[in-house]
Amino acid sequence: MKAVLFDLDNTLIDFWKMKELSCGAAMDAMIDSGLNINRKKALVLLFKLYDQYGYEDKEIFQKFLKKVTGKIDYRLVACGIVAYRSVRGGFLHPYPDTEKVLMALKQKKIKLGIVTDAPRLKAWIRLEAMQLSNFFDVVVTHEDTHRLKPSTMPFRAALKKLEVEPEDCLMLGDMPNRDMVGARKIGMKTCFARYGNSKAKKVKADFEITDLKMLLKIV
Repeated sequence: MKAVLFDLDNTLIDFWKMKELSCGAAMDAMIDSGLNINRKKALVLLFKLYDQYGYEDKEIFQKFLKKVTGKIDYRLVACGIVAYRSVRGGFLHPYPDTEKVLMALKQKKIKLGIVTDAPRLKAWIRLEAMQLSNFFDVVVTHEDTHRLKPSTMPFRAALKKLEVEPEDCLMLGDMPNRDMVGARKIGMKTCFARYGNSKAKKVKADFEITDLKMLLKIV
């Protein structure tokens, strides 16, 4: 194996936990500031909107308030955003042993890359916040190909920059229908990050790991 590609969210960072805690804080702040809604009901609605508009939507709280109250109160939006960012900023930490694993892979002379559907700036902010950016030889984000996984274009872009063939590269990710499917289409080996997606049942992948350290046994 000459290279390993990683998904970012729920593969290197526990994105779902960060999202749940940040959104919970945002909802508490808006309710404390006068929004009349049940907290549990509000969070269910918010995540339904995330499913509809995408988890990187920059105006999700505006859409949420429009849905709940019929109008946008920018004081409430501001309260939600400040609380959200406060919690998010303190939770941008990698999974256990991530740095040790990446360092061990680099010592083996294995090239490392990121293939993520996240926007470019957000992807780099997360990597910098976790102090991991220097480990990666290439980072492919949505703006680089304007295609979302399982399109093969993001994977091909990473392989081209790394100058490796698909059969010499392993893709590690938590989304079977995106990471595994897209990588397999072009002949890459695949590894499912079970620790980042415990709900997935039958996953078609060459390998499966329950913690990041297991990756070293594969490569």
